[in-house]
Amino acid sequence: MNVKRLFSTFLVFLAVILTIPVVAQTNYSDVRVDDLTDAQIRQLIQRAESIGYSDAQLEQMAMAQGMKQTEIQKLRSRVEKIRKQDGGQGSSSNDNDLSRSRSYQGLDTTRRGRNASSSFDRDSLGNLKNSQSQVDLFESLKPKIFGSDLFKNSDLTFEPNLRMATPKSYVIGPDDELLIDLSGDNEANYRLKVSPDGTIRLQYVGLISVGGLTIEQAISKIRNNMSGTYPGLRTGRTNVAITLGNIRSIKVTVVGEVVKPGSYTVPSLFTVFNLLYQSGGPNQNGSFRKIQVIRNNRVVTTVDVYDFLLNGIQKNNIRLQDQDVINVPVYQTRVEIGGEVKRPALYEVLNNESLEDVIRFAGGFSNQAYTAQIKVLQNTSRERKITDIQSADYTGYRPTNGDKYIVETILDRFENRVEIKGAVFRPGQYELDKGLTLKGLIAKANGLTEDAFLNRAYISRLNPDNTQALISFDLSKINAGTEPDILLQREDKVTVSSLFDLRDEYKVTVQGEVRFPGSFKYGDSISVGDLIQMAGGFKEGATPNRIEVSRRIKNSDAMSASARTAEVFTIDIDPGLKIVGPRFRLKPFDIVSVRSSEGYQVQRQVKIEGEVLYPGTYTVTKKNERISDLILRAGGLTPLAYVDGASLKRTGSPESRYADSLERAKEEREKLLNLQRLKQTGARDTTSFEKDLQVLRSDLVGIDLDRILKRPSSRYDLIVEDGDIIRIPKELQTVRITGEVLKPNSIVYIKGRSFKGYIDGAGGFSYNAYKRGAYIVYPNGSVASAKKFLFFNNYPQVKPGSEIFVPKRAERERMSAQAWIGIGTAFASLAAIIVSILR
Repeated sequence: MNVKRLFSTFLVFLAVILTIPVVAQTNYSDVRVDDLTDAQIRQLIQRAESIGYSDAQLEQMAMAQGMKQTEIQKLRSRVEKIRKQDGGQGSSSNDNDLSRSRSYQGLDTTRRGRNASSSFDRDSLGNLKNSQSQVDLFESLKPKIFGSDLFKNSDLTFEPNLRMATPKSYVIGPDDELLIDLSGDNEANYRLKVSPDGTIRLQYVGLISVGGLTIEQAISKIRNNMSGTYPGLRTGRTNVAITLGNIRSIKVTVVGEVVKPGSYTVPSLFTVFNLLYQSGGPNQNGSFRKIQVIRNNRVVTTVDVYDFLLNGIQKNNIRLQDQDVINVPVYQTRVEIGGEVKRPALYEVLNNESLEDVIRFAGGFSNQAYTAQIKVLQNTSRERKITDIQSADYTGYRPTNGDKYIVETILDRFENRVEIKGAVFRPGQYELDKGLTLKGLIAKANGLTEDAFLNRAYISRLNPDNTQALISFDLSKINAGTEPDILLQREDKVTVSSLFDLRDEYKVTVQGEVRFPGSFKYGDSISVGDLIQMAGGFKEGATPNRIEVSRRIKNSDAMSASARTAEVFTIDIDPGLKIVGPRFRLKPFDIVSVRSSEGYQVQRQVKIEGEVLYPGTYTVTKKNERISDLILRAGGLTPLAYVDGASLKRTGSPESRYADSLERAKEEREKLLNLQRLKQTGARDTTSFEKDLQVLRSDLVGIDLDRILKRPSSRYDLIVEDGDIIRIPKELQTVRITGEVLKPNSIVYIKGRSFKGYIDGAGGFSYNAYKRGAYIVYPNGSVASAKKFLFFNNYPQVKPGSEIFVPKRAERERMSAQAWIGIGTAFASLAAIIVSILR
């Protein structure tokens, strides 16, 4: 097993190396976690979480990229500390919890190797293979060299424009091509190539030496030599135009600390920046500020790339000549600045520059920087040391090689802040002026609101040890001057409560026959009529008499069994809500109940459809109107009416139907949740639940229309209710069989065919059918089930339009070996007892 784990771990890390070669090539063995800022650690955590890495995988990546074991342990502690400071937020996946119980027990143990290989195989390999998301997680831990990206930027090539006009300072050399165009009295065109000895041969003029001359000097010399052959050049009757055709190539050598040193053949218009881009620019040890151009064994110029990076000026970016040498020396002084600066990086510093220049290179301080002093970590010949540099010394401090400057964040606190909240017109934070008192702060907040609670307010104050103290005071006495004002201190928080904050919200409630019943805010002197008006007035069927007002009892006798629990008043008001005479005043939490008027009835309607002469909706004319009355009002039955199939659907009034639909939806939701729980727990018998979800509760009431018509007003003749639907179908011709049969379907009704015959027509019972539980639903909604007589099942009669349903037999749990042993033991014990009794 150990060999397999080792091989698995090897494959995982091999996959890491193959899938992200750029990351693996970076060595972080020299990273010191103690030197990293909290911002760098947070950036590392965010980058890891953005591609789905847990803390354990983060440590594994650090180890794979060469970070020392001691530094990994420090990184682990820093990550835990940062997470606690940020409120424990971070990786919310289970991998995070697993990593803390798995990886924090020591990456150098056997357990670490086992868990790392298994978790890394399962969870990380898929992410590592996604090349789009592979980034160097630890890139932020190593500072970048300022300017290193300049010569790697594909959008900035410094490519010279070879189609521009020839610069006047361009020096002509061998293989350059000159274009000479004569116009006027003389017409001629010449394309002449400069020979290796620097001359051109012009027809009728002869040899002209132009090598080593600038283009401006060469034009003047050629014009003078041609004027003897072409006199019109002197009088102006002939003009000559001389331009540079194809330019020559030159060879320049780049040496020193560059990415790709060597000799380069480039166009003669190339400058120093063009060739630095071709060679990849300075490497890790190369200088960006002392790049030398050597011509004829002497330095002709020194290029400082910082002039271009900081100011956009290409100073000393001269045009190269054949056999020039560009030398990039090793840097002499390089320092790092990090923390709260705009551009943290590694910067090269010249001998005459100070710390203030380094800050300027970094773009200056950020808006959260602590500028009063900067910490510097230095390397001595023996050990490291730390120094604090005050802001007054920034100009005179001379950086040394290897310095690391840390600009810290300002404190997250205020030196002169106080706060007031609650019942004032402008709650918030205010400046702590010298000698500011409580009354002064209230005046700054534009005073107290009308609902301010004056008997008690308090100040939350920080003690010298940062513990909380609470100072209570009587605000009314301080305002009146009977108690001394309170002098405020830094970070004091004054709280003035509102009267409404210290009590329940006062409301009154109206219910019953009003248009918009509900609870309303209480107001002083509010009456019953006011409340009814706020509720939209009376409904049509409301009575203004016998309005009941119930009121809370505050001082009830708790020891008395017959103690009153509420006080009830019955009042009458004007039907038009006019103000007449003294009005009954409500108190907080009163409940007003408005009754319906005596004898008021809303029309009730029922619907009759199917085989009657006049189907439709009918209004109930009397309280005891029955089904037979409605059939009579509908003109009676048609000849095709199927009396045995008549049904009554009792859905109730629209309000009750709506409430019933909500209740039904709730029941169906509970069934669905039960089904989901059964499936999640692996229960075997979920079929019955699935079928129950498809069957809604029936609203049909089984009626016998034949008896109703023969015996009107009998107990079979039901009184109709609002919303009833009476349906009388034509004679039905099929019987439907569902449930646990081999082929559920509909079968043509045959008179005299038995219940079992219809089951056989659907293929017979299935192997798990519960035969005794089979039942039939008749068209009128009534239900009949099978009955047992001795050892035989007595099935009900089948009528046209019926539906036969065969339920599923409950599965029995198979008895285990332990159960059989238990039963055997019980029988053996029982037999032993019987034998003992007989003896």
